[in-house]
Amino acid sequence: MDALKNHYDTLGVARDASADEIRKAYRRLARKYHPDVSKEADAQSRMRDINEAHEVLGDATRRAEYDALAERIRQGRATGGTGAGFAPPPGWDDGFSFFRQASGDAGAGTMPPDLEDIFSGLFGDAAAAGRRPGRQAGEDRHSAIEIPLEFALSGGEWELQLRTLERDARGLPQPVTRTLQVRVPPGVRPGQQIRLAGQGLPGIGGAPAGDLYLDVRIAPHPLYRVEGRDLAMDLPVTPSEAALGAEVEVPLPGGGTGQVRVPPGARTGMKLRLKGRGLGGDLYLVLAIAAPPADSSAARAAYEQLARATAGFDPRKDLGVHSRQAAPSA
Repeated sequence: MDALKNHYDTLGVARDASADEIRKAYRRLARKYHPDVSKEADAQSRMRDINEAHEVLGDATRRAEYDALAERIRQGRATGGTGAGFAPPPGWDDGFSFFRQASGDAGAGTMPPDLEDIFSGLFGDAAAAGRRPGRQAGEDRHSAIEIPLEFALSGGEWELQLRTLERDARGLPQPVTRTLQVRVPPGVRPGQQIRLAGQGLPGIGGAPAGDLYLDVRIAPHPLYRVEGRDLAMDLPVTPSEAALGAEVEVPLPGGGTGQVRVPPGARTGMKLRLKGRGLGGDLYLVLAIAAPPADSSAARAAYEQLARATAGFDPRKDLGVHSRQAAPSA
């Protein structure tokens, strides 16, 4: 795709990949390159590219716009009548929606024809034609902010760099990089918005600027899943802990550990709740029974003894079959 980032290559999917394939590829790569768990030297930069690709391809509207622009570039239709070529600058699709940050040197106050519709939608037809427009309030803009789960729990000041457009002395849009300090409230959840007044597109003729709305996203975490206001975590337990009950230690979101009581007779999928340990909600521990391997004579003997003691137990009786094998002889 020439100067346009190839988000399909970043996620390792075909251009006709389904939404489910894109989602699975993102999750697989996030588990591999998340800085909290990855040992790859370039994990942080790779994760940034992976998140950016998923932000575009994971949204049907943005993906369609991205594909349309990529096709334009491939066909050579993103060049102007003045002969000035169009090549998106490095990182042009960071921050705001990727199509909102294209720029080109259009010479003496003109602009490549195929880009006029893009810029007129941002700054009005007068800007696209190189004329000075009248007074007009700046448009609001939307972007995304992705933060670690730990930061979402505690809140604080988050530094954010965005590439956007501002007018030059001729009234034409030019790409700039802004560094903003964003106040993130504790317990913020995915899908919530943070409003930054006056940080949208600038007004025209002295009119006020629009606002910037940041859609909150939380980076994938190796342990916890975000489920609205709650968090969930898989908690492995041994068969004896599940059958007899036990006190087990668990890691807590934000740091530290706690003790939780596994009740006797626990089953895989049972949920234990720790109140107040979520994003304004609770932490749910989903039990998963993990069987020890029979990799020693003592472990094998213990399994054989268990098989004899539970010879009457058939875990598949509700399936209409009886596949329980006889217990080993003493």
